[in-house]
Amino acid sequence: MTHSFILAFATVIATTFTAAWAQSPAKAGSEVLSHDKTTLVTIADARSGIAQWVDLGEPGDSPGDIFVFDQPLLNSNHVPIGKNSGFCIRTLPGKFSECQWTLTLADGTITVAGRESDAGASMVPVIGGSGRYLLVRGVMTTTPNLDKTFTQILTLYCFRQDRTTGACQ
Repeated sequence: MTHSFILAFATVIATTFTAAWAQSPAKAGSEVLSHDKTTLVTIADARSGIAQWVDLGEPGDSPGDIFVFDQPLLNSNHVPIGKNSGFCIRTLPGKFSECQWTLTLADGTITVAGRESDAGASMVPVIGGSGRYLLVRGVMTTTPNLDKTFTQILTLYCFRQDRTTGACQ
């Protein structure tokens, strides 16, 4: 049963990455029309909300374990601005996980996916978004803080921006 769950989970992840790649305006051979850059600073509040480890492998921290979360997202003044929701699959116990999560904001979503370290800063690719962040790309630097929050600095690039709505196209 566990093997079937892991296989199904891996299939969902592969499908997500394939869909994100297929929608990318930055595929080889495409023309980049502009490089609008935005920096967004958020705080993921791991002190509250849902945070659940699912122990699927050997007892304790082991490859294949899953961490699922749905927590408040704050601005740099610690005022709630949305949700920080996703999952991580443990790849190297005590060191790294492969993660995918979505920042849900009033004007759209931003999805990130990649390797996150248990300690220190991690750079995680931005794979897309919706609303104002439709087709956005970039990188998120996420750093754990001593108060069980994470500072997330997103450097976002828009290849073409709608002048009316501000959304990436």
